[in-house]
Amino acid sequence: MAKNLVYDIHDKPKFGNMLIFAFQQLLAILAATIAVPTIIGLPTQIPAAIFGAGVGTLIYQFFTRFKSPVFLGSSFAFINSLLVAVAYGYCGIVLGSVVAGLVYVIIAAVIHFVGTNWVSKLMPPVIIGPTVTLIGLSLAGAAMGDIVKANSSEINGKYNLIALLCGLVAFFTIIICSTQKKYKMPRLIPFIIGIVVGYTVASIFTAIGVLADVDYLKIINWNPIVNNFINADGSFRGFQAFIDYPDFAIVEGIKELVNGELSTEILNANEKAGILNLGGVAEVVIAFLPVALVVFAEHIADHKNLSSIIDKDLIEDPGLKRTLLGDGVGSIAGTVFGVCPNTTYGESVGCVAITRNASVCTITTTAILCIVLSFVSPIMTFLQTIPSCVMGGVCLTLYGFIAISGLKMFKDLDLNKNKNLFVVSAILISGIGGLTIQIPYALADDGSVAKTIQITAIATALIIGIITNAILTKVENSKLGKSTENDDNSEKPTEEEQK
Repeated sequence: MAKNLVYDIHDKPKFGNMLIFAFQQLLAILAATIAVPTIIGLPTQIPAAIFGAGVGTLIYQFFTRFKSPVFLGSSFAFINSLLVAVAYGYCGIVLGSVVAGLVYVIIAAVIHFVGTNWVSKLMPPVIIGPTVTLIGLSLAGAAMGDIVKANSSEINGKYNLIALLCGLVAFFTIIICSTQKKYKMPRLIPFIIGIVVGYTVASIFTAIGVLADVDYLKIINWNPIVNNFINADGSFRGFQAFIDYPDFAIVEGIKELVNGELSTEILNANEKAGILNLGGVAEVVIAFLPVALVVFAEHIADHKNLSSIIDKDLIEDPGLKRTLLGDGVGSIAGTVFGVCPNTTYGESVGCVAITRNASVCTITTTAILCIVLSFVSPIMTFLQTIPSCVMGGVCLTLYGFIAISGLKMFKDLDLNKNKNLFVVSAILISGIGGLTIQIPYALADDGSVAKTIQITAIATALIIGIITNAILTKVENSKLGKSTENDDNSEKPTEEEQK
C-alpha cells in the first residue's frame, strides 16, 4: 500500500462504508457536474449530466482495468464549444462529443504503435507541475465567488456575509474532521459532514429569514423542492415527483431528426437554434477539434497529479493508451446517454488526496450511484438546493489540494536554471492572467468577426509552456546554448571587482 493511504487502489471497504464514501465523491463532483448544463442554458438536463458522468466513469474504469481511482464529469473546457453546438440542437451536442472523443482514440492508437516517449518530451515535469498548480489556482476565483453567494431567488448572486459564514462553517468542519486523530470515520467522510453542518446552519438562517421576512438571511432556495411535487397550476405531479428519467441527448437528437424541430429546452437556451445541416457539421467540428487536442494535455496533468498522490505511475500502468481510450469513449458515451462531454475531475483527485481513500471500488460505486440517483427526482432536486456558499467552502479545500499537488512536482525541478524559470513563469502568468486564444472562423456582413473558437486560459498557458520549452531546449542543444571556456572566464569577476 502507498504511504499514508487508508484504502489502496484494490482495497474494498465494507459495503455500508463504501456507500457513504461513494456519496461523498458524488458531493465532491456535484457542483461542477451540474454547472455545465446550467451554463449552456440547459438546467433541465442536470439529471442527464449526472447519469452521463456515471456511465462515462464506468467505461473509463473498464478501459483502465479498474486501476485508476478518478471520476469523470462534465468538462468545463468544452463550454464554449457546447455553446456553438447548442445552436444546432442535441444533434450538434452529440456530434461535438463524438469528435472530441475520437481525438483521444486516435492519440491512443498513435501511442499504441509509437509509444509514450514523445509525450514525455513534449510535456516534461517542468510543464506538468505548473499546469497542475494552475488548474487549482484557476478554480479559486469560482470557489471564492460561490462562498459569498446565497441561493435565495431574492438575493441570488449578491455578496452576502451570512453566506460567507455558512461557507466557512463547512470549510472549518471539513479541516477539523480531516486532521483530528481520535476518530477514523470523520477523516474518511469530512466532506459529507462539512456539507451537512454547513447546510444545517444555512437552513437555520433561512428559516429565520422566512419567519422575519428578511431576505438577507434567506440563504437556501427551496423552490426546486416545491416545484418537484407541484405543477405550475398547483396540481400534484404524481409519479414523476418520485421517479423520472433523464432526457438523454441521443433520444432528443433522434426526436429532432424525426420531427424536424428542436425541443423547447434548446430554443430557450438559444432562440436562433436550428436543425443540424452540413454547414453546422463543419462549425461544430471546428469548435470541438482544437479544444480536444489541448484537453489531451490536461488529461496527462490530471493523471500525473493523481499518480503523485497514490504513489503509482498511472501513465505506465494501466498506461496512457488505456486512460485516453477510457476518457475518450467515456466522454462519447457520457454525452450520448447524458448531455456533456466528460473529463477526469480535479475535485475527485482532491477528494482522494484529502481522505486518503484511493479505492477504485469507491469510484465505481459512485458511478453506479449517479446512474441510479439520476432517476430519483426528490434526491436530484435536494442536491440542487445545496447552497453555493457551502459548496464554495468545500471547494476551498479541494482546489487548494490540486494546486499543492502541482507544487509538489517542483521539488524535482532545478529552478536555478533560467530555462525552467522561463517555462514555469510563462505557464503561471499567462494562465493566472486569463490569457485565451480566440480563433475567428466566421465574419459578419460588415467584415467584423462574428464567431470565434475560444481556447481556455489553462489550455493557452499549456500551449505557451510547450512552445517555450521546445524553443529553449533547441537553444540549449545548439551552439547558442554551449559556453566556451573563454565565455566562462569572461563571466568571472576580476580581482578588483571582487575587492
